[in-house]
Amino acid sequence: MSNVWSNAHPWLRELVSYEPGKPIEDVARELGLRPEEIIKLASNENPLGPSPKALAAMRETLERSHFYPDGGGYYLREAIAQRLGLERANIILGCGSNEIIEFIGKAFLNPGDEIIAARHAFVVYKLMATLFGATTIEVPDPGFAHDLDAMLAAITPKTKEVFIANPNNPTGTLLTQEQIDAFMAKVPEHVVVVFDEAYYEFLPNPPDVIKYVKQGRKVVVLRTFSKIQGLANLRIGYGIAPKELIDVLQKTRQPFNANGIAQAGALAGLLDDEHQQKTRDLTLVGRAKMQDAFAAMGLEFVPSHANFILVKVGDGKAVFGALMKKGVIIRDMNSYGLPEWIRVSIGTAAQNERFLAELRQLLGK
Repeated sequence: MSNVWSNAHPWLRELVSYEPGKPIEDVARELGLRPEEIIKLASNENPLGPSPKALAAMRETLERSHFYPDGGGYYLREAIAQRLGLERANIILGCGSNEIIEFIGKAFLNPGDEIIAARHAFVVYKLMATLFGATTIEVPDPGFAHDLDAMLAAITPKTKEVFIANPNNPTGTLLTQEQIDAFMAKVPEHVVVVFDEAYYEFLPNPPDVIKYVKQGRKVVVLRTFSKIQGLANLRIGYGIAPKELIDVLQKTRQPFNANGIAQAGALAGLLDDEHQQKTRDLTLVGRAKMQDAFAAMGLEFVPSHANFILVKVGDGKAVFGALMKKGVIIRDMNSYGLPEWIRVSIGTAAQNERFLAELRQLLGK
């Protein structure tokens, strides 16, 4: 096996795997804690879990587990399209919205190409670009917010894709409609603009980028059922784009990439507006209280528009380790080049209070 790397793509040597939030089961096993003693505020998950209607739909679909799923995702794509005022042909399903990022890379990236992303943007953009031998141009983001003028200035003939997460992960910052419109008025025709809207449903008055899909622009909008829908375990997300662009992406997709149980749960959850509103209300109240608590402790934080907060604690990895020993899982931001920061998801009121109590004690606040 000594010659394996000599046959592999050379750019894979530098590829660093994505580091997910620590699972409860791992922490319980490593530290000798009971799983029920542990709270996880690390991966921006829905603390209420899935919609009861989604759970019922998934249980019913389990009885048909011996059949292959609908490879075209007819009913889910149709329901998504109807909600957006689009056609089914404008929607593609993925194993999480992450897979749509991979489809875009397969479709458009060659070795030597470039993508553009903000310095503190979701690391998977860079990982996927590297997978295809492309280079990621990381544009500085003063105040942890996208600098769209600087991103425009970074575009060259080699640029194939620009990624804009709104709200951004892990910073929680938000671009306005005016900023987005000014950017889209100037972006060159050869560039595919990817708007990652994983946290879109948490916004009371979100900007509209679907209008660019309706105009036939080279735009892909990413959304997911992992966050407000509480279906992260099922890995189900979708992309929205003009039909011609979706036709290209469909060529890159494996058959049956979205399993039938996930499709059933996503469809039922999509239609359960009450559960989404309950989650949104819980998040907005919890986020405000947590930000007030950080301010009272004298901690710097980035005001968030999502279901998490980026907060400066001094030594992020040390705080992560100390809190984990107490049964509280958060994320340190070392992998984003922010060693003094942690990111904490908004949980239930009780979970938020427990995290804050442990943090106060740890920091002597």
